[in-house]
Amino acid sequence: MIKNVLPFLMIAVMIVSCKSNKEASTANKDNSMTSLDWNGIYVGTIPCADCEGIKTVITLNNDLTFTKKTQYLGKSTDVHTENGAFTWNKAGNTVTLKSDVTYNYFVGEHILARLDSSGKKITGDLADKYILKQQSVDALKDTPWKLVELRGKAVENSQKQPFLILSSDDNRVSGNSSCNGFGGEYKLLEGNRIAFSKIMHTMMACQNMTIENEFMQVLEVADNYTLVNGVLNLNKGRMATMAKFEVDYFVN
Repeated sequence: MIKNVLPFLMIAVMIVSCKSNKEASTANKDNSMTSLDWNGIYVGTIPCADCEGIKTVITLNNDLTFTKKTQYLGKSTDVHTENGAFTWNKAGNTVTLKSDVTYNYFVGEHILARLDSSGKKITGDLADKYILKQQSVDALKDTPWKLVELRGKAVENSQKQPFLILSSDDNRVSGNSSCNGFGGEYKLLEGNRIAFSKIMHTMMACQNMTIENEFMQVLEVADNYTLVNGVLNLNKGRMATMAKFEVDYFVN
């Protein structure tokens, strides 16, 4: 009797063992590195001891390289850029950025949370300030769009960087035209149609007003847009693109 039962017991043990190993293997694979779309751009403002904050933009690439850009707000307009490689920890939930200074970041769903010097999550009232949020490459609203081309010509040597931001709160558009700041309203309609109205701007005089004048003319007549891979185009009908924009989190 025992001889007859023994083979079945051995088979049962093998099945349970295989199931346990499979569950353990699945659990080990279920981490930030394997289950999240972690590659992309993360933006936030880190607390600063002697400035208004450190605007930080980190790009994580699939080939395990990164670009980190920082700007000390209220202290300098310079943007410091670092490039390097990063590694994952064994748990697959934390990345280490290796450059002049090494920093560790916990990788969550659409966030990077900077860790303290001992590799632990920062706590306290300022904890949320150490979290960078992942940006959508094709997020039209609340994104700083830098003007890089007007009517097929590259935008260069302007007094200030021309840009616009389409606010999601009140359908307001704001930005700089290369000389003056401006603001107004916009509407989004079906079929990627867009309309700008009630555009007002400051009245400062600059040496070269060509870019400003052309930029404002584009806003008056543009009636549709395209947004692909982080490039925004403003168009009139089916004519050639009148203005091309790229994302720049440091324009102001």
